Order: sequence, then structure tokens, then C-alpha cells
Amino acid sequence: MKLVLPGLKWAPLCLATLVVVTAAGSARAQYGVVLSGTGAVTRSFGGVATAAPLSPGGALYWNPATMPGLGRSELEADAELLFPHTAVASSVSPGALGPGIPPVGLAGRTDSDTGAFALPTIGLVYLPEDSPLGFGLGVFAQAGFGVDYAGSNSNPLLTAPPPHGIGFGPVYSDYQVLQIVAAASYRLTDRLSVAAGPTLDLSTLRVDPAIFAAPDDANGDGFATYPRGTHGQTTWGGGFVVGAYYQADTWAAGASVKSPQWFDKFRSNSSDELGRPRTLSFDLDDPMIVSVGAAYRGLERWVLATDVRYIDYADANGFGRGGFSPDGALRGVGWRSIVTVAAGVQYQLTPDVSLRLGYSWNENPIPNAQAFVNTLAPTITEHMLTAGVSWKVTDDFTLSVAYMHAFDNAIGGSLVTPAGQVPGTFVQNSASGDVVVVGASLKY
Repeated sequence: MKLVLPGLKWAPLCLATLVVVTAAGSARAQYGVVLSGTGAVTRSFGGVATAAPLSPGGALYWNPATMPGLGRSELEADAELLFPHTAVASSVSPGALGPGIPPVGLAGRTDSDTGAFALPTIGLVYLPEDSPLGFGLGVFAQAGFGVDYAGSNSNPLLTAPPPHGIGFGPVYSDYQVLQIVAAASYRLTDRLSVAAGPTLDLSTLRVDPAIFAAPDDANGDGFATYPRGTHGQTTWGGGFVVGAYYQADTWAAGASVKSPQWFDKFRSNSSDELGRPRTLSFDLDDPMIVSVGAAYRGLERWVLATDVRYIDYADANGFGRGGFSPDGALRGVGWRSIVTVAAGVQYQLTPDVSLRLGYSWNENPIPNAQAFVNTLAPTITEHMLTAGVSWKVTDDFTLSVAYMHAFDNAIGGSLVTPAGQVPGTFVQNSASGDVVVVGASLKY
């Protein structure tokens, strides 16, 4: 995108800041960028798993201390399709960005062309006979986003860059985190288990334009340009998870802590306006997550459970810090830490068929003051409803399906520059999503 100079006139620059480094998380039925669950069983149970061990994937994703609660060694494999629905609408009054900019009012709405996302889940739990130890290995999508907005002649944020428009044209962003968890549990007593293990992450970040880097005016035409950040390498990260699980006769309680996922710098090979090479870098970590949960099995055929989580975005690199550097680069997206609440119900319809319903609510991590700079981060859905069914084909082999809907939510506010809000402007982001999961598990 081109920016009017000299002195980096902030009115055009503020339009470029729409390309933030987090995007369609909520449309993927997530808590911010973090997925609310993994696998058909856990998804259909509202993402609840801290004290309700129903599947290997759920246990390894939220609380590996619950692995002994599965009773037998088990392998789970799932395939998930996510269908995000995100849109941005904007309006700018005549002269709102400066004298004659724009000469007439503009308004429009654009839907993202992201399509569907395919996410895998693999969970393996091994419980040796006559041993207090348990072992687990999980591979699943931990976090991510992806937005693809086409250019527009009417939506001011997506119009051509200056001097032919006031926007930035089409925008693309993609962030993916694949997490591998290796955990060991130990049964301290017949009722109490603890667990711990390392997490290993592989991640990619691709953004065009890369507004986390300073724009340049290498060709001297008076318009600074943000570089492209689409040629990024895979980045490694890691952390750890610890948990505890207590199982009484009819009820259970659990707690776990996932540390921040500390990543190496995200780096991209790019170029300035004259095609000379530039290397871009950005610090972005996934947040710490603290979970507590309870489950009740005192009613025949029923399992009732709930989880509460605290997700610490405010202290995660790239998320908590907001605002602009003097050179025009965005420091971060200014998210706040959030609390989430989820509840799940399972009913054993027959010895071979179990039905599940779930509901999940989370706070919106984006403050109103940060709505504009998070236009391409519509992680704003707050309510998710899930349902699913499992069929025990044999005593050892089970098939499961799940569906989730993230209800539409919208936020809006004025354009914001380092100098403050811009009167006469408005941006609205909306997001919803649907998820379909199929999976199978094998006890051995």
C-alpha cells in the first residue's frame, strides 16, 4: 500500500493498519486465535475436557492428567472442516481524511474469500496394565487465522492505494500453528492423577501487506509502501503443559496450565519499492491458558461437565501491546486477556450410541478502542453451540461426528491513527462460522 508523505501523513497510513497479524480466529470457532477444542468428541461436548476424559484428543489438548480416566489405551484420528464467514464494511465522509480526501463519501461491504480450512487431530494414549503411569502423544491445530479480501471500488478500506484511492487494495493473511504434545501422567492414588509434558509448535505467518514492518519510499515518489510478508519460513516454538485430575465416585475436578508458546521470530523475505531485498521479522507468541473444570456422572446414562479458562493475551508478544512505532509499523493488536466458559452434556441413548450437546461463551478480546486496527482480526464471536453423536461399531472401534456453529457478532468504530480517532469514518467487522468434524477411535 502507498502512503502519502512527507512526514507520514497519518490519515492514509491508518488505512494500511487494517492488515493486522491476526485474522479470522473467531470464524473458526475459537477463543481469539486459540481453537476451543479438537476432535469430534471434544468439539461436540462444547470443548469441555479439563475434568471429563471422553477422548484422547480432548485429554491431550486441555488436560493430560485425565488420560487415566479413559480406562484403556486408545488411538483417535479426526478430520475437521471449518467454514468461516467474515466481512468488513466501512464508510468515509467527504474530506474525512484531509482536504478533498475523499472528494465524495464512500461506503461498502466485502465478504472474505477464505473458503474452507481442513484441520487434523491425532491423539494416542497408552495406559500400561498394572502401572500408575500413562503416556500420550497428540498432534492437532492449536491456533490460526486466514482472511482474503478482494479489492473494491466502493468499500473505502479496499479501494486502490493512493493516489488512485484511499485504501490498500486486496489483502491476504494466513497464520497457522500445529502443536505436538508429548505428556506423561502418574496416578498418585486411585483418585488423583497428575501430568506434565512439553509442547512443540510449528507455525507460519504470511501477511500482505506486512504492516508490522516500517513502510518505505525507496523510489522517492512521495508515497511510502508497506512491504509484502508472504514469503515467510516455518517458525518453531514450544512450551509445556501441567495438569491435575481428581475422580470421586460421581464427580470429578481438574485443572491445567498451558504455558505461553514461545516462538522464534517470524521472518519473511521481502523487498522495498525498488526491488531491493528486505528481511522482515516479528515477535508473536501464543498466550498462556489456565483451565479449571468439573464433571458429574451421578445420573444414569448422563455426563455433565463444565470448563472455565483464562487466556492471557495481554501478556503475549504481538497481542497485548498496541499502537504504532514512530516509523509507522504496528507494534501489536492491543488485545486484552479473556475468560471463557463452556458446558457439555452427554447422554447414552443405547449401549452403542451416545449423544452430545455443548455450549461455549467467551469474552471478545478486542477492546472498542482497538476495533479499527483489528479489522482483519474478526475474533469477535462470543457464542458457540455444538452437537454430535458417537456410534460404537464394536467394543473397540467407535465412529463420531460433530457440528458447531459460531453465531454472528459484529463490532465497529472509527478509524484510528497515532494522532487519535478520525471523525467521519466508520468500520464494522462481522464474523460467524460453521464446523464439521468426523473421527474414529480404536481402543486397544
